[in-house]
Amino acid sequence: MMTSGILYIVATPIGNLADMTFRAVQVLQTVDLIAAEDTRHSRPLLQHYGIQTPSLSLHAHNEQQRSQELLEKLQQGQKIGLISDAGTPLISDPGFYLVEKARAAGHKVVPIPGVSAVITALSAAGLPTDKFSFEGFLPAKAGARQKRLTELQQEIRTLVFYEAPHRITDLIDDMLLVYGNERYGVIARELTKQFETIQGGSLIELRSWLQADSNQQRGEFVVLIKGCEPLQNESQHEAHEVLKILLAELPVKQAVSLAVKLTGAKKNELYQWALSHISTP
Repeated sequence: MMTSGILYIVATPIGNLADMTFRAVQVLQTVDLIAAEDTRHSRPLLQHYGIQTPSLSLHAHNEQQRSQELLEKLQQGQKIGLISDAGTPLISDPGFYLVEKARAAGHKVVPIPGVSAVITALSAAGLPTDKFSFEGFLPAKAGARQKRLTELQQEIRTLVFYEAPHRITDLIDDMLLVYGNERYGVIARELTKQFETIQGGSLIELRSWLQADSNQQRGEFVVLIKGCEPLQNESQHEAHEVLKILLAELPVKQAVSLAVKLTGAKKNELYQWALSHISTP
C-alpha cells in the first residue's frame, strides 16, 4: 500500500536568526530530509538551532532533476522540509516545480509561515498595503527593465521589487526616466540585519541619497513605489479613450498633440499613458 509523504515549505530568517519560528525548528528537526537552496549557506542556521537532519541542494539549476529524487522519497512516505537561502521558499526562490509536482502526485504540502522580505518591507514602508503588486526582480538588461516599468506606469497599487546591490542605482535611474522625479518611493535595505535602513522620498531624493553614501548601495534591497494616482474624473477617462483611437492611426507624439487639443488634458500625462499602452512589435 502506497504511503504518501509530506512536503513542508519552511520559511527561514532573512537576516536575524532570532526570527526563526519555534514551529520551523521543530519541523526541520523531525523531517527525514531538508532540501536547501544552498546547503553551505543554510548550514550556520541549522547548526545554530541544533538541527542535524541530513540535507541536499535544490536550486534553480538542478530543481527538475532533484525534484524527481525528492518525489520518490515522498512516495516512500518520507517527510521533507524545503528551505531557501532566506525568507519564504518560492517567493523569487526555487521550489515551484517541486511543489507543483508534489501536489499533482497527491502528496500533502504544508506551509510553515515566517519571514518574507516583501511583507516585511511593506509593513514598515508607510505605503498602501490593502492592494500591492509584487514584481520580484526586474530584467537585468536596461531595455527590458524600462519596458516592464513602463507597462506598470499606470498601476495604482503599491509596486514592490527586489534588487541586487550592483543594479540598485540603475534601477532607480530607470524609475526616474519612466515615473519622473516626484514619484514617491521607499528603499528598504538589509532588513532585520545590523545595518537595516528604510529610506523614503521622491525618486530624485532617493537617487541623491544613494549617491551620497556608497554604503547605502550594499546589501539586499526591496524597492517600493507608490502607485499611480487613479483617474480623478470622467473627462480624464474620456481623454484616454480619445487617445486610444488616435494611437491606432497616428504616431505617439502626433496622437498626443491632437488629443490634448481635443480634450484639454495634460500633455505629459497623456504621453506617459500612451507609452504604457502602445504595443511594441
